[in-house]
Amino acid sequence: MKKVEITDDTGNKIKVDIKKFKEHLDEYHLNGSSIHEENGHYFTVDQKFRNKINSLYEQE
Repeated sequence: MKKVEITDDTGNKIKVDIKKFKEHLDEYHLNGSSIHEENGHYFTVDQKFRNKINSLYEQE
């Protein structure tokens, strides 16, 4: 389990398990634009955000 730090929509940083986070995005936020909530933090999931998460995942 690799935790990485990402920034939510309000600029707050949160640590997430990158594998689980990416798996969730791939299952529920695969395309288009949507909002993801994680422990009270909100993220706008669009292609730019998915690319960022994919990059962090590949660095694992």
